[in-house]
Amino acid sequence: MNVCGKVALVTGSGGLGSGRAEARRLASEGAAVVVSDINEPGGHETVRMIEDSGGRAAFCRADMGVIAEVRALIDFAVATFGGLDILINNASAPYRPDAPLEWWFEPVQVDLLGALAAIQCSIPIMQQRGGGAIVNIGSTSALGHGRKHSGSPAYDVAKAAVTRLTTTLGWLQRAHNIRVNCFVPDWVAVPEVLEYWNALTPDERRRQDVPEVLTTLDEVCDAVLELITNDELAGRVMVWWNGQPRRLITAGDVGYASLE
Repeated sequence: MNVCGKVALVTGSGGLGSGRAEARRLASEGAAVVVSDINEPGGHETVRMIEDSGGRAAFCRADMGVIAEVRALIDFAVATFGGLDILINNASAPYRPDAPLEWWFEPVQVDLLGALAAIQCSIPIMQQRGGGAIVNIGSTSALGHGRKHSGSPAYDVAKAAVTRLTTTLGWLQRAHNIRVNCFVPDWVAVPEVLEYWNALTPDERRRQDVPEVLTTLDEVCDAVLELITNDELAGRVMVWWNGQPRRLITAGDVGYASLE
């Protein structure tokens, strides 16, 4: 897929992290971008940054944990830019490792059910335009068994489900020319992570199993753009462990045994 001239929606793109970076990258590639977040000032700031760089963007507030708002968001994209070709399910509920057993439902509602609803609502719109590309955002904390998980069980459960949702939708390419893929980053250099990482000495990072290098926002955008533009990829999961090249879980893998 050539991004130029397409309409893209990036959920969770009103903050300082990956969503804003992805929205700006897509706009720089020539896409009209719908910016969405519950953070209205941040969302408008993302739009301003895109427009100041010569791009096209519009903001729509949507809580991805509320299905009616997800539907309204897709309708907004159609009403504003005439359709939808690219969907990035980036939005995530606030991370709450301080309350691992209390913070159960919000991650599932936002990270999983919100993404599911956005995909469901986008499919008929993309069908009308001859196809599309969808990228779900996962997390390495939800991969495998016995690896180091996050401090939020519900977050990991939601992200694991998003990864599996992606692989079960590979058939959409054959049926409707809609490609669904998943990007699974490790530690990304968003401001709060970068602040924590910078406060640790190299020895403290080793003892706490913190990576020696972080994945940059530009690198995240490179990976997401590859999943959007590479027409050979559908129902695939791209994993990027810090300090390693980004790779795909092997096609037909029975349980994340290898990367290629």
